[in-house]
Amino acid sequence: MTITAAADGSALGNPGPAGWAWVVDEQQWRAGGWPRATNNQGELMAVLDLLHATADRAEEPLHVLCDSQYVINSVTQWMPGWKRRGWRKADGKPVLNRELLEQLDAALTGRQVQFEWVKGHAGHPLNEAADDRARAAATAFQAGRTPDHGPGLAGVSSSPTPEVSLEQPAAPPTLF
Repeated sequence: MTITAAADGSALGNPGPAGWAWVVDEQQWRAGGWPRATNNQGELMAVLDLLHATADRAEEPLHVLCDSQYVINSVTQWMPGWKRRGWRKADGKPVLNRELLEQLDAALTGRQVQFEWVKGHAGHPLNEAADDRARAAATAFQAGRTPDHGPGLAGVSSSPTPEVSLEQPAAPPTLF
C-alpha cells in the first residue's frame, strides 16, 4: 500500500524562526524546526524526516505531496549534476543546503518515492495541515517554546530527527 504524505516548511523571516512538518493524516504527523533557518531548509527537512520516519516501511511506495518546486527539482532533476560537479551548481558556486541534500540522497536510495507538486495555500487538505504544523513550529521557536513534535507514524517506532548543520559554505572571496 502506498504511503501518501504532504511535507512543508515555514520560516518567519528568511532566515528566521523556521519549522517543518509532514502529515499522513490527523493521527500521523510530525513537526520540528530551528530558531533560525530558511524556508527551503524547512521544506527539505520535512521530506528528510518523512523518509526517516517511513524507513521501517521502505518496501512500500511513498507519495510525497510538496508545494516546493525547489525540493522536487533538487531531488528529481538537479542532484545528479550537482554530485558529478562535486556539489557545485552549473555556475560553479557551491550548492546551498548541501548537508540536507546529501542526507536526502542517502535516504532516497533504494526507495520508491514519487513527488507530486501541489499548489500551496490552495485548499489541499494534507498540504494545508502540513503548512499549519510547520508554521506552528516556527511560531513556537519565535516565542521561545518547544514545538509540538506530533505523534509520528502509527505502528512505527519513533525515529530521531536527523541531525543537520544549517551552516552554508562561505562565499568565495572576490577581487572587488
